[in-house]
Amino acid sequence: MDAPDKSKHGVSAQMTPEDYIQSVTIGDHPQLNGRIHLDPYDPNWPSRYEQLAQRVRRVLGDRVLMLEHVGSTSVEGLSAKPILDMVLVVKNSADEESYVPPLESQGFTLHIREPDWYEHRLLKGTDRKANLHVFSEGCEEVARMLAFRDWLRSHREDRDLYEQTKRELAARTWKYTQHYADAKSDVVREILSRALADSGA
Repeated sequence: MDAPDKSKHGVSAQMTPEDYIQSVTIGDHPQLNGRIHLDPYDPNWPSRYEQLAQRVRRVLGDRVLMLEHVGSTSVEGLSAKPILDMVLVVKNSADEESYVPPLESQGFTLHIREPDWYEHRLLKGTDRKANLHVFSEGCEEVARMLAFRDWLRSHREDRDLYEQTKRELAARTWKYTQHYADAKSDVVREILSRALADSGA
C-alpha cells in the first residue's frame, strides 16, 4: 500500500522496521528478497474492484459505512503491483468480531493488526489479489488516502512523478514489500501536501 506516516501515532521509534512488521503481522510475514514487479495500468482493475466490493457489501450490509478503491490500481494510467487496495470504514475497526468472520467467508484473511495506528486492520484476499484496509468511522487517514488518489487522478505531473519514483524504487532489491512502500513516504508526503493544500484541509 502507499506509505502512511506512522511516526506521530504511537508507533515506537525504538523499533526497527523489521521488528515492527513482525509485531503487527498475524501469522508468518513472507520475505521478498527481490524486486517489486509493476504491471502497466489494467483497465480491468475497476471492474475487479466492483466484484470484490459487492462481496464485501453482501456480507456486511449496513456495517459498511464507506468502501472505496484506493492505491495505484485506482488511478487510470498508473502502473502498479497487480494487487487491489480497498479501504473499508466501519463503526469500530477494533471490533473485529463484527466484520472479520463474515469477510473470512468471502475469502479474506486478517493479516495485520495495528492498534497504535488508527486501529488499522488489513485483510488479504485469498482467491484474488486484494488488500482490504479497515478503519473506524471518522479516521483522518481515510481522508488522506482519498485525497491522494483523487489528486493523482486529476494532476498528470504528480502522477508522472509518482510513477517515476515507483519505478526507480521497484528496481531495487527489498527484503519486505512494506520496505518498498515505506521508501515512497517522502514523495507521498510531498504530493499529499499539495492535495490537502488545494482542498483547504
